[in-house]
Amino acid sequence: MKYLHTMIRVTDVEATLDFFNKLGLTETRRKDSEAGRFTLIFLAADESPDAEIELTYNWDPEVYDGGRNFGHLAFAVDNIYEACQKLQDGGVTINRPPRDGRMAFVRSPDGISVELLQKGEALALEEPWKSMASTGEW
Repeated sequence: MKYLHTMIRVTDVEATLDFFNKLGLTETRRKDSEAGRFTLIFLAADESPDAEIELTYNWDPEVYDGGRNFGHLAFAVDNIYEACQKLQDGGVTINRPPRDGRMAFVRSPDGISVELLQKGEALALEEPWKSMASTGEW
C-alpha cells in the first residue's frame, strides 16, 4: 500500500495557497472540472513529493461544519478487490464498494473516510463488487 494524499475542502483558494506556501508546500498540479463544478489543487513539500495535500474548491458556495472540510485519506492498492475483501473479512464495512474496479471508500472507527484506489488501470468488473450497493456515508 502507498499513501497518496489527504483532501481538504477550502472556501478561499488564494488564502489557502498563501498559507500552505508559507508552510513550504508548493503546487504540483491543478485540475478544473466544469461538469463537477470544482477545482483540485495538489500541494507537496520538497522532501516528500509523493505525500500530497489535495485542496478541493467547490465552485458553488457551501458551509463546512462538523468536519466536512476534511475529506479523506487516500491509498493506492495493488488489487482493489483483494484489499476490500480483506477489510470486509476483518469486519470493516465497505461503504462505497469498488463497482468500477478502481475506487472504494471505508471509514475508520472515528468516522474518517479512507479512499482506496487501484494502482494503474481499473480492474475488470467483478461480482460481488459490481452490484454491491453503497452503505452509510463515505
